[in-house]
Amino acid sequence: MRVFQIGAAGGVGRRLAERLTARGDEVTGMHRSPAQADTVRAAGATPVHGDLIEDSVETLAARLAGHEAVVFSAGAHGTGLDRTTLIDGKGLEKAADAAVRAGVRRFVLVSVFPDALRDGERSEGFEHYIGVKKTADVYLTRTGLDWLIVRPGTLLDTPGTGRVTAGPAVEYGDVHRDDVAAFIDAALHEPALNRVIVELISGDTPVADAVARLAR
Repeated sequence: MRVFQIGAAGGVGRRLAERLTARGDEVTGMHRSPAQADTVRAAGATPVHGDLIEDSVETLAARLAGHEAVVFSAGAHGTGLDRTTLIDGKGLEKAADAAVRAGVRRFVLVSVFPDALRDGERSEGFEHYIGVKKTADVYLTRTGLDWLIVRPGTLLDTPGTGRVTAGPAVEYGDVHRDDVAAFIDAALHEPALNRVIVELISGDTPVADAVARLAR
């Protein structure tokens, strides 16, 4: 499979690139900062510079041409309300429109769990982020793409277990970035798992089994 990653240098993105290339997929990883090219390359992907704020839909579509799937895990990462809107929100809309234009049917979006940090301090920036991500989810579901929205719980950098709890609605919890990447890797290669929203936390079910159950 030829996969185009937007946000390939991030915590989930580079882990996913490593998995995809290890199984023999051809991965193109888009990054915003020139310094991230080495991170993308080290994960086995081919780096390509791009900017979700500055690039047009036509420019993105030209990059996506020839690929079979897009994975969007880019984010503003707390750099301000305006950038959150432009990257997590409008950036997703551009990418989805570009995929339609380029004829790339499969589109996986890494979103956010609706209950994220509900028991913590609710800053204006985080509340804005939650709202923007929900609007982005809605936008993607209204396209004709074979979309999949993955909503992970609180992300952990510690080594994954290879086991998760996944479903259209699960109780909120933590999940390892390793296991989010493993889930997306498996889901990308399961065509029957599409046009659904999956909430994902750590659990007891092997990732492959969790994907297979959801695809039935």
